[in-house]
Amino acid sequence: MKAVVTGAKGMLGQDLCPIFEDAGIFTKGFGSKELDITDYDSARQIIKQINPQLIVNLAAYTNVDKAEEDYDKALRVNFEGAKNIAKISKETGAILMHISTDYVFDGTKNSPYLPNDKTNPINNYGLSKLKGEEAVRANTDKFYIVRTSWLYGGLNGFTGSHFVKTMLSLKDKEEIKVVNDQTGSPTYTVDLALGILRLLNKPFGIYHITGEGETTWYNFAKEIFDIEKLNVNLKPCTTKDFPRPAKRPAYSVLENSIQTRHWKDALKDYLNYTKSLNNSDEES
Repeated sequence: MKAVVTGAKGMLGQDLCPIFEDAGIFTKGFGSKELDITDYDSARQIIKQINPQLIVNLAAYTNVDKAEEDYDKALRVNFEGAKNIAKISKETGAILMHISTDYVFDGTKNSPYLPNDKTNPINNYGLSKLKGEEAVRANTDKFYIVRTSWLYGGLNGFTGSHFVKTMLSLKDKEEIKVVNDQTGSPTYTVDLALGILRLLNKPFGIYHITGEGETTWYNFAKEIFDIEKLNVNLKPCTTKDFPRPAKRPAYSVLENSIQTRHWKDALKDYLNYTKSLNNSDEES
């Protein structure tokens, strides 16, 4: 099987491409500057030259707060871009694997969201991603839509930031305040990539893949510092204490469609692996 991966230089793409290669899938990954999903003609030409059986669309506008003031840009990537890739998938006969988010839900449910639960995003980012899902469903038949949440990882050269990196960068602060009234499921990109691979044996449709279990951002941070044996002054706060431009769902836990590791086990694995990488860099 041949696969094209858009957004391959992002956090998930850095881990997914080598995992696909190890599984025997010839994988051609493109960063956004190499394959712009908002440029239909260019993207179509590049993908048709490769003629893949699978397209994995990881390209997305993911700045939740900026999407409140720049909704047009979020729509351009998350809706128009998704529609373009869906059309190209249909034309080439490729299966489309499209990544979405827990933020398509409003967070008012008190139990994990199922794939067929009613969507109702409360911010522009979630709305743009929902429109992307709708565009995929309207423009191709052979698709997997994968909703996930609270991503961290990117072992293979990813230089951007995520919650785990941010918390560790703050370890020397006099006080660290983290919200304790938003609940979700942290997801390690390696586990998500492995889950995406396993979906290829399942019927087309909408699926949820996250770390198993649920927690708050505060308890997520606490677990990071506990694993690293760091003594920090970590304080819980409310969402009202930490205002952001975009509203966040209070509860966005997704019911897993396939079995995954508990988020605590995955986090420990990630932190141990990054520590071993840092140690080997220091020795060399």
